[in-house]
Amino acid sequence: MPTIDSNTLCINGDRLWARLMEMARIGATAQGGCNRQALTDLDKAGRDLFVQWCRAAGCCISVDRMGNIFARRAGRDDVLPAVITGSHLDTQPTGGKFDGVYGVLAGLEVIESLNDAGIATEAPLEVVVWTNEEGARFSPAMIGSGVWAGAFDLGYGHSRADKLSLTIGEELARIDYLGEAPAEARPLKAAFEVHIEQGPILETENRQIGVVTGVQGIRWYDLTLTGQPVHAGPTPMTVRRDPFMGLAPILQRLYALAEAHGPWARVTFGDIRAEPGSRNTVPERLVVAVDLRHPEQSVLDELDAAFRRLVEEEATRLGLQSDIREEWHSPAVAFDPRCVDAVQQAVDALGYSHLRMCSGAGHDSVYIARVAPTSMIFVPCEQGISHNEAENAAPEDLEAGANVLLHAILHMANS
Repeated sequence: MPTIDSNTLCINGDRLWARLMEMARIGATAQGGCNRQALTDLDKAGRDLFVQWCRAAGCCISVDRMGNIFARRAGRDDVLPAVITGSHLDTQPTGGKFDGVYGVLAGLEVIESLNDAGIATEAPLEVVVWTNEEGARFSPAMIGSGVWAGAFDLGYGHSRADKLSLTIGEELARIDYLGEAPAEARPLKAAFEVHIEQGPILETENRQIGVVTGVQGIRWYDLTLTGQPVHAGPTPMTVRRDPFMGLAPILQRLYALAEAHGPWARVTFGDIRAEPGSRNTVPERLVVAVDLRHPEQSVLDELDAAFRRLVEEEATRLGLQSDIREEWHSPAVAFDPRCVDAVQQAVDALGYSHLRMCSGAGHDSVYIARVAPTSMIFVPCEQGISHNEAENAAPEDLEAGANVLLHAILHMANS
């Protein structure tokens, strides 16, 4: 086994950046971002380009029944469980150049750099593209990794539909990524994911690397408030059963609840639909997407109970009907100590400034951590902006994160 010198072995930052920019041209938007939503023709183009690069790097490609792509570099002992790394290529409708794709291409860059240096690993390495991480086109998020890790069954995964009633299964077949491999977990040595932080903490603290110890819990809901549709002109305010009258105090109380459980509690209202949706009619029904988050599961459970209680109180007070449907629950995750230590050792050896932190966003690693030793690496993004066409990251930070990934992978693959 060759001796690895942390001072000399590094990835090719220029190659990583060039590939990020080339991938960003697929689905490029006028404002400098990317719109490459899951299982669209543009997503297929991004997948095809990734597969082309991986084959050129000597990797074998397999695709499973959820369209998850695995690019494998053989190990010296190729029957050992693999060390995997990766993320996703799909984006938000107004997404950026780095969310997800950085983790995929950094993994490929690790393989390319090992090839360049003539270094073999004991265990095989695999770079993974997980299907529909964003949840922008198909809900819920992280469905490809979720099915693979056993959180959802394959029928559920294939049945998820977009706003045009097109399903994941249909679209996988259409773009020729309905693979034959089982979409199910297998033994792994370790799993790593490198990602932009998607928040402002690293930049604010002037740290280059986030050593991620876990991911905060997330609950997604559809809140429905039902009242009475009446004419906007003749109907006095005092006799209306207006769902918006109930929504206003619910929003205020939820924001106050998040503040009371600060600084880590999060509440977001990302989508709202009024029915029947006529300008001069009090709506009969409002459907509101609610997102609650906290890194401690017990606190997230408290937020859930308080949310349900206050909705019932406000609906009863105003004579409305209410319904809360939980769309998704991703419990808080603590990452594997050995994998976290591998990241920490790489950071220390390379001399990067760092911060141990919890992820505020959900990632495929949430599900992978259920079935394999897992951890994550963060790098700063400009002003903490993500899910936005203005998303940006410095090339030197992206290079640093990929170098940490390289050495963490080497540690686990050769141990």
